[in-house]
Amino acid sequence: MTTTESAEKLLSPVLSAFWDEPESWTLETYRRHDGYEGLRKALAMDPDELIAYVKDAGLRGRGGAGFPTGMKWQFIPQGDDKPHYLVVNADESEPGTCKDIPLLFANPHSLIEGIVIACHAIRSHHAFIYLRGEVVPVLRRLHHAVAEAYAAGYLGKDALGPGKDLELTVHAGAGAYICGEETALLDSLEGRRGQPRLRPPFPAVAGLYACPTVVNNVESIASVPAILAKGKEWFRSMGSEKSPGFTLYSLSGHVANPGQYEAPLGVTLRQLLDLSGGMRPGHRLKFWTPGGSSTPLLTDEHLDVPLDYEGVGAAGSMLGTKALQCFDETTCVVRAVTRWTEFYAHESCGKCTPCREGTYWLVQLMRDIEAGKADMADLDKIADIADNINGKSFCALGDGAASPIFSSLQFFREEYEQHITGRGCPFDPARSTVWADGAGADGDDDNAHLEVNA
Repeated sequence: MTTTESAEKLLSPVLSAFWDEPESWTLETYRRHDGYEGLRKALAMDPDELIAYVKDAGLRGRGGAGFPTGMKWQFIPQGDDKPHYLVVNADESEPGTCKDIPLLFANPHSLIEGIVIACHAIRSHHAFIYLRGEVVPVLRRLHHAVAEAYAAGYLGKDALGPGKDLELTVHAGAGAYICGEETALLDSLEGRRGQPRLRPPFPAVAGLYACPTVVNNVESIASVPAILAKGKEWFRSMGSEKSPGFTLYSLSGHVANPGQYEAPLGVTLRQLLDLSGGMRPGHRLKFWTPGGSSTPLLTDEHLDVPLDYEGVGAAGSMLGTKALQCFDETTCVVRAVTRWTEFYAHESCGKCTPCREGTYWLVQLMRDIEAGKADMADLDKIADIADNINGKSFCALGDGAASPIFSSLQFFREEYEQHITGRGCPFDPARSTVWADGAGADGDDDNAHLEVNA
């Protein structure tokens, strides 16, 4: 058995099982693959029993933090005589993250079925999908799938049982990164400027329209139907004890075959790279992000770290959205971190001072370092500014902006110093004798020993 064949056995196509079929997005195709079977089982259960079932399955939120989905549903107060709302966060905007959009494009009914199940569990009669407005083809396809679900009786009148109607609204956002934060998303849904709310109260108590609200990621909700259809034991047979189940890994960057790889939690980057053909020919892995640019970057020393919440956490990073951006040895770490920092400064909503002011000054200093106009004291200065942002802003955007600074200084401080002492980027072909054309200072081709599948 080859290494690739061995690695392929690790894959667990569930959400992506029939993405490559003609018209995979239609209700007919979805039903042909046992679509809405999980819903049938869910509606036969009491809502509290359903919540307990999902909780026992161990499904954790796939949007970044990994909070147990069933526990989040359980937080909704009962007997409060208020409307309950489900809001699906499809505002996928984390740099490097590209799992929810292809899922919605190829298999939207998995989300719709999950929404109906979740609404039954939390006793909700109105759900919302908050989608990025830029992805118009996905928006159209989602509207089509919702119309099919209404026509088939999965939504609308008596969808949750006699006298229990369910409405589903698809809302297109205006393209703000901050609206991926759940409370900013709720403000945007209500027609206000998207800015994070001060908590408490939490959305489970006072969310959309000041009513109890559950906010879940697309993949979290879309994973629920398979759990109901195939059983919680089946779900727990994959992954690890604390991070069970399957998930979508988005592999991108300097890899031979980027794409979506659906595998059990706990797979390693080395195994995924084996599946994808490794790094691009003649190059080796230098650094990578386990969950998008807002998670601390890791290096080639972390190739065998289990990609689950505990394993990545123990390595000093976060699993996040499982956006595995891989960069080879031709990449300037300082330049990459500068571009990410510029993104966070641009997307900061400006509500809190640490993030608003801190990201601005990080950009100024990072640009100076990249251009070779800084001095050594500026390295301690960016670390200090990042420390004053981290954990002190209204939402996680500030933490995300600080993460690349901390981690890149930890692993690549020497490269920062080279920019300062060399008065510019050593990776710039226009001025470097070290990296131009991939040749070393001695004229030998350094790529000769880099044909590593990382």
